[in-house]
Amino acid sequence: MAAGDGPPPAGAVRPSARVMRGHLAHWVAFGFGSGLSPIAPGTVGTLWAWLAWALLADWLTPAQLGGLLAASLPVAWWASTVTARHLRMADPSAIVADEIVAFWLVLWLLLPAGFWAQFAAFLLFRFFDAAKPGPVGWADRLLHGAPGWRGGFGILLDDLVAAFCTLLVIALWRAW
Repeated sequence: MAAGDGPPPAGAVRPSARVMRGHLAHWVAFGFGSGLSPIAPGTVGTLWAWLAWALLADWLTPAQLGGLLAASLPVAWWASTVTARHLRMADPSAIVADEIVAFWLVLWLLLPAGFWAQFAAFLLFRFFDAAKPGPVGWADRLLHGAPGWRGGFGILLDDLVAAFCTLLVIALWRAW
């Protein structure tokens, strides 16, 4: 949870490094610790995603990166579901696997893209994810608090829609 989020709901477990070490799903969901940032965990998680992608892109082909992305989606869904259940919260801000996999999708579909194109994508993605305009807000509310796997997918859904909106703006910009 970010510093400004206030206290967790009654019965909830506060995300921490100790909690993260308790289950593999927590490591993944918390973005290997990036989601535990006390300030802007979603932004820190997205920055971690960008750095990890840059390192992986040096070693993997675009097809291999696509395979990694395809494998990451169900893993992020699983980790988000398990971690939200363990924390007893619908969508804890410390869960950043959704930002990671959604931003990886943006970066993969932008290939090849230089630093400034990736930076623009980062800014657009963070805007859509944080402000939740239009369809992103709808996606955020659609499954918010749903039990089980539906709730875990709900954690991912708004970020995937934010990724789509980011890509749409970039495509419109390129076409213009």
